[in-house]
Amino acid sequence: MIERANEADLQEILDLQYLAYQSEAAMFGSREIPPLKQTLGEVQAEYRSGIILKMVQDGRIIGSVRARAQDGTVYIGKLMVHPAHQRKGYGAALLAAVEACFPGKRYELFTSTRSTGNLRLYQKAGYTEFARKPVDAELVFVYLEKTSQKQSGDFT
Repeated sequence: MIERANEADLQEILDLQYLAYQSEAAMFGSREIPPLKQTLGEVQAEYRSGIILKMVQDGRIIGSVRARAQDGTVYIGKLMVHPAHQRKGYGAALLAAVEACFPGKRYELFTSTRSTGNLRLYQKAGYTEFARKPVDAELVFVYLEKTSQKQSGDFT
């Protein structure tokens, strides 16, 4: 079940974030990545400036995604699924759900070139690459977009 998170959910979502982003940290050999350094206060600020969705199963939050709209574009981030529940289509469901909250818009997100599973998910959902930005010698972000004409379906 996917629904809007409420303020009382934010600590559980942050705990999930710390768990879900361990694989990204391992990929880079460093725990010094922004999702692992984010504070509850920063998550609360994101909650106030956009939306946070949660996926609940058996009373526990097993997935989440965040988005904020600005100047006709919806910026999507922190799409995460508990490691024990990955590769079951939940990430795709969360992505479709957050798009459905902002129908007819342009969607933008980014990931690392090393995150091949993420890239596959986004491309399968209709996202196309429009930019690459190196952060340092080892980290390159891939920026992807999707316009309303490329939408893969509606969330119900």
